[in-house]
Amino acid sequence: MFGYRVPAPDEAMLISGGKRGLGGAPFRVVTGHGKWVVPVFRKVRFLTLSMNEAEVTEYCVTRQGIALTVRAVIAFKVGNDTESIVNAGQRFLSEQDQMSILTGRIFSGHLRAIIGSMTVEEIVTERQKLATEVLETSKAEMAKIGLSVDAFQIQSIDDGDTGYIEAMSAPHKAAIQRQAQIAQAQATQASVEAEQVAARNQAEYARQTAVVKAEYSAEVDRVQAQAAQAGPLAMAHAQQEVLAAQTELAERAAELRQQQLVAEIVKPAEAEAERIRVLAVADAERMKIQAEAAASYDRVALDRMLIDQLPQIVKEAAGGLAGANVNVLNGADGLGEIAAGLVGQGLTILDSVRQNLGSPRRPEGSGPIEIDK
Repeated sequence: MFGYRVPAPDEAMLISGGKRGLGGAPFRVVTGHGKWVVPVFRKVRFLTLSMNEAEVTEYCVTRQGIALTVRAVIAFKVGNDTESIVNAGQRFLSEQDQMSILTGRIFSGHLRAIIGSMTVEEIVTERQKLATEVLETSKAEMAKIGLSVDAFQIQSIDDGDTGYIEAMSAPHKAAIQRQAQIAQAQATQASVEAEQVAARNQAEYARQTAVVKAEYSAEVDRVQAQAAQAGPLAMAHAQQEVLAAQTELAERAAELRQQQLVAEIVKPAEAEAERIRVLAVADAERMKIQAEAAASYDRVALDRMLIDQLPQIVKEAAGGLAGANVNVLNGADGLGEIAAGLVGQGLTILDSVRQNLGSPRRPEGSGPIEIDK
């Protein structure tokens, strides 16, 4: 919008023509935001706040009177605070390039002064100390003109053709050369020793290789000789194993054939013989039982017949006694004894007949046989 001005992030906007700025400055400082500016009545200018660089190449003389050419670089910028912007704006607003020139001159003066109080050895060996002293002595003067230094670095120090720095470094170079020579000699010696060790190792390796080759050749010859001798033996052994295998196979076949014959002929024959034997035993047992039954039937019939005739036998015996002169001494008891004797004789006759016919005898001591009348 017309009349509204905004500075860049690395710029400070200076507005003049109105109220005075901080500390009676002829302008007001605006950073980081915009502001309305009345045209014609106000004037706006911009001061850079970005980083600047200044290079210094200065001819200096040391405390020893030795001339040195020193090259350095300074990194600086306008301070961020309002006071520094006002100071820098009053000095460099119209010619901002002059900031680098003025900064280089300020540092050159301080650099000459500090180097003049030091020796070449101190300058060479303590370069960071030199830079720090130059930076510290320049800060106050730089702040007066609104500038702040971020870094100061010495790039090189040259003594021209005097050769002082080189001469100063000669002892160190000599020591370094001696150390290098020693190191080289040690390296050479180590290399020679390594070569000797390698040669010995190679010779040992060749010797061991020859021994191994000889042992290998001898072993090959021995194995070949054994193979040549073992050929017929191996063949005979193989034939023997074949014969043994064939014999085992034949025995196995014979066992199988025997088992087959047993299963096909012997077992059926044994079974048939056992069947015939069982039938014969059964038939004989049947006939025995039949004979015993018949004999028992005949004995029973005979016993029945004898028993039926026993009264007649006793009668005949009694009849034979009818004409006999028998004296009975004890009356009725004596007569009973005679009758009992007749019956006993009849039974004796019955047992005799049974014995002759194969009939079992009547057991002794058994009671009298009862006869049905």
